[in-house]
Amino acid sequence: MDSKDEKLFKNLGNKLREAREKAGLTQLELAKKARINANYYAVVERGEKNISYEKLQRVLKVLNIKSLDVS
Repeated sequence: MDSKDEKLFKNLGNKLREAREKAGLTQLELAKKARINANYYAVVERGEKNISYEKLQRVLKVLNIKSLDVS
């Protein structure tokens, strides 16, 4: 993973964390509602791993977000 990817993953993780906190959800609650593993979601939110498009769409649906700018 190069530095450009790392920055993108960190930005995405930060945006997801902010949206989750604004929605008043814990990582576990969001993961259950999105039908993904809570540990996996925590790693994504920390920016340590990329998330698949399908899983991201489920997370965004739980957060009631249509799109997310991570630039």
